[in-house]
Amino acid sequence: MANNNNGILSGITAGLTNTYSYLAAQYPNGLTLENITEARGKTANANLLNNSFASYLQNNFSTLDKDGDGIITAEEMNNLSNMISTKGLTKAELTQLYASGSCGLSESTMTKILEHFDEMDTNHDGRITSAEISAFDINASRMEVEDQFNNRRATDMSVFYGDSSASSDTYSLLSYKYKSNKS
Repeated sequence: MANNNNGILSGITAGLTNTYSYLAAQYPNGLTLENITEARGKTANANLLNNSFASYLQNNFSTLDKDGDGIITAEEMNNLSNMISTKGLTKAELTQLYASGSCGLSESTMTKILEHFDEMDTNHDGRITSAEISAFDINASRMEVEDQFNNRRATDMSVFYGDSSASSDTYSLLSYKYKSNKS
């Protein structure tokens, strides 16, 4: 996974907020679904607008427009950012962000998050937070070190006591000692 998982969801939040701000600046009377659709079609926006995050805003417009007035306000966007920061994202939301290319994460990182979503969701609320992702990553790293230690320990023991699968020409440290004492 990523080296700094604390920033995973904050990166998504920043991308959505920055995209909203860019679009809202173009439409001072309010950001409507029609405005987002129009902005995504403008060639002038091609290099400045993150089309993936704009797509997310467009596809989730009715969910984001909490009061149903047809406009996503700065307050509604702020509430979304706070909700992502405190409550996290659902697997469906992460999948949608990943499919639209909006998450800003590598394919391998996102694949690991989606594959281990249920394990990461330690409070079983159907959402994962940056803290849950980090805790999972730390636990996975700890388990990897333990596995390496246990494998090394098993190898060291087979060298000391001998390995029954080894050829008859090899000796353990114990058999070498006993062999030299018999001579």
